[in-house]
Order: sequence, then structure tokens, then C-alpha cells
Amino acid sequence: MAQKLARKAALYGASMAAVTLVAACHGLPEKTDETATWTNNKLYTEAQDALSGGDFGKCAKYFEALEGRDPFGHFAQQAQINVAYCNWKDSETDAADQAVNRFIQLHPDHPDIPYAYYLKGMIHFNDDLGLFGRFSGQDMSERDPKSLRESYDAFKVVVDKYPQSKYAPDAAQRMRYIVNALASHEVHAADYYYRRGAYVAAINRAQLAIKEYKNAPAIEDALHIMMLSYQKLDQPQLADDTKRILAGTFPDSPYITGRARPGKEKSWWQF
Repeated sequence: MAQKLARKAALYGASMAAVTLVAACHGLPEKTDETATWTNNKLYTEAQDALSGGDFGKCAKYFEALEGRDPFGHFAQQAQINVAYCNWKDSETDAADQAVNRFIQLHPDHPDIPYAYYLKGMIHFNDDLGLFGRFSGQDMSERDPKSLRESYDAFKVVVDKYPQSKYAPDAAQRMRYIVNALASHEVHAADYYYRRGAYVAAINRAQLAIKEYKNAPAIEDALHIMMLSYQKLDQPQLADDTKRILAGTFPDSPYITGRARPGKEKSWWQF
């Protein structure tokens, strides 16, 4: 009997402790929203200050709050495009892409629509580079080609539809870089097959690069891989034909002259 009473007392004590703990937790002060009492003007000013100061996480948070508070108000459209920019600078590329797509869909005739497409191109242009890629000069051909194609398509809208915008010259330059990145991606694949003795596959990937990206500098390497692959397949006529095309297209190529190019050239993918 005494043991039963002791067990009941212990259970009761444990229950009371749990109730006390829950009550204490409910009694904790909730984290308040610092922007709740701010006017729209103050919220916009604070968001702009965060943007100017490089606090892009706070910048995105404040502009999102401003857009949610007054989606059809005076600051809404500027807030939407700034959310995209701040998320991009904060390396939140998915959120940035969603925000810029929303802006493009809602405001197709907005005066800043060329910038919106340019920003979309930049979001995908830098996508997946990461910290070391951005500062060490990572070869863009090692990137995911899907993201590069989305970047190219966005820049193409700027160049084709808004050629007079201030973003068009840089967009055109980046398009050229992307074309060679995509060509180099195919050439990397061709080289991979060549080094493993899959010479037919190497020729096919090199031909794909030549067909899709005719004027890209990487075509020089594609032709070289084709020439070597035909030699390995004991196809001297095809190898000689490819060599003539290589010499005619790239007469100073070290693959033809046997000499390295004079001086240290800047890599095609470095701005």
C-alpha cells in the first residue's frame, strides 16, 4: 500500500512539473516583429539602407515585408525587383529567380523590365559558382548547362527586345561567353570519351559542338579531338580533311604550327 502511494505521489509530481514547464514556456515573451509599428515610408527607408550597406539578408526581408503589407501600393513594384536583387546578392538564387519571374509576369510593360531580364540572366550566370568559383576563376564550362541556357535566354531578350537599354552591351558580351561555355562543355565530353578510347563517341560530341556553336573558340579543340580520333580509328583521309579544316579556320593554332601562342592570354571565360 505504501509503495502504491509512493508511486502515485511520484507520478503526480512529474505531472505537475510538466504542467509547470509548459506554462513557463507559454509565458516566454514571443519574438516581436520590429517592423510592425513602422510606416511604409520608414520600412522602405530601412530596406534601402540595408541595401546600401550590403546587408542583403535584411534587405530582402524588409522589401518582402513591404510588398506583403501593400502589394498594390506606391512601393510595391520597386520592392518586388529589389527582393530579387537582394536575394541574388545573398546567394539565395532560387528565391531570387522566383522573385524576378514574378516581377516579369506581373509587370511586362514596366520601365525596368530590361533590367529584370538582365537580372534574371545574372542570377543564372552566377548560379552554382560558389565562393571559390567566383574568386578563383572557375571555368564556366564545368557548370550545369541548363542554368547557362536559362541565362543565355534571358540576356537574349535584353539584346533582341531592348537593344537601346544600358544593359544590352554587357548582356551581349555575356551571351558570347555562354556560347563558348556550352561549346566547351561538349568538348570536355568529347575529350572524356577520347581519353577512354571511345573514339566514335568523341567524334560525335565534337561534331555536336561544331554544329551547335559554329564560331566559338572551343571549336578549335573540337576539331583537334576529331582529328586525333580519326587517326586512332585508322581513318587517315578523314583525319587529313579535319586537319585542313582546322588549319583553315585556326591558322595559328598550336595544333597546326606546333608552337605555343606568344604571350599569356586571358581565358575566354574571365571578364
